[in-house]
Amino acid sequence: MERMPAEKRKLTKKAVASSNAKHDAKALQRKQLDENISKAKIEVAKELHFVPNVLFLIVLICSGALAILSYRDMFGTGKVIFGEHDEALLQFTGSKKWFDNSKGWKSTAGGFSAVKKITTDENDMGGLFVRKMAGAAGLGFHLQKLVPLLFQRSDTHWGRGHFRPMLVTSALGDLAIAGFYISHGQVLKSDDAHFMGYAIAFALIFEAVIMLSFAVSSSSSIRKGTAGATSSPDFKVKSFPPGKGPKSVVCKIITRTFCIVTGAITLIAGRDFFFPGTELPFPPYDDIYLEWTGAFIHSPPPNTVEEQEYGLEAPLHIGDKFVSRLMALYVLVTCFQKFVSGFIVRLGPGNDGDKKCKIFWQSQAIGDALLLFTMRVFAQAALSASLDLRWHVMSLGYETFILGLYAFC
Repeated sequence: MERMPAEKRKLTKKAVASSNAKHDAKALQRKQLDENISKAKIEVAKELHFVPNVLFLIVLICSGALAILSYRDMFGTGKVIFGEHDEALLQFTGSKKWFDNSKGWKSTAGGFSAVKKITTDENDMGGLFVRKMAGAAGLGFHLQKLVPLLFQRSDTHWGRGHFRPMLVTSALGDLAIAGFYISHGQVLKSDDAHFMGYAIAFALIFEAVIMLSFAVSSSSSIRKGTAGATSSPDFKVKSFPPGKGPKSVVCKIITRTFCIVTGAITLIAGRDFFFPGTELPFPPYDDIYLEWTGAFIHSPPPNTVEEQEYGLEAPLHIGDKFVSRLMALYVLVTCFQKFVSGFIVRLGPGNDGDKKCKIFWQSQAIGDALLLFTMRVFAQAALSASLDLRWHVMSLGYETFILGLYAFC
């Protein structure tokens, strides 16, 4: 009789131990399942937020190399950095005449210390101005692709389509610049500068194709982001500001600024690209600008005194015309991106249009600052040629201030 309770106690202990083991196993299973779900959510969040690595690397390589060339044109005009083919292109554009490295560390070496206060036929400050402005505009355009990817903001998500306007407009700009180089292939070949020109065009086309393909394929990521919007606190739709809706422009102040300042810049740059040497009734002293930058020499207007004076030697200045039109094209591409961010991009159903625009505005503020700095350095040299750049500097400075205010605040 005394053995029965002992056996019952053993059986009871075994049952309790078995129950505890099953409970621990279920708890461990639940913990592993929660960890797997948490990891899956983190992976999905990373996929929706970060730019794909392949796109990042391609843009870093292509735009990085082209940004180095533009940086050279702005801060070290005429310096050879990519070997004999780069030197051939510099010879074609006539940029090497401002590069002097004969005095060691005291040399100007094509930098801004080469800018003289007085313009003469010998130093040709107008020609140097065109080349440095081309470098500044080109650097601003390539930074438009590099800065948003290298310094991605925490509130800009790949899966929400925030990068698509930048990718599409940058790809179109790449194709336009590549087409410009290809269209001058025969002219570049005559001076053995075609290899560098075609290399630049290939890098631009390859980058454009990659950016467009990722922009198109990102639609599936956008659907994933929409599906997960209800569960992710980062993707919750904000309420619209008073008086605004999905079809409203992001910032009317910036839109009006683009209409005034960028509109005037587009008019001048469009003339320099499509009708070089043609004088406009606006702005004032446009004829002095064309003479100072050498447009009357490489592109004299027909049936004018300039054609009689420079018509025969104009073909000899094809390199000057090339770099002048390249500067205008870079400026036109950046103006195109400004108009897209000011007029085309709207708040949208998710009220995230401001995030798309800030991707533009941050880089555009930097690009405008580079142009503003270049114009300010050349202001005294231009004034010696009776060209007053004060209104140009003030207008561009105002736009730079407005862009910086809304982009970084």
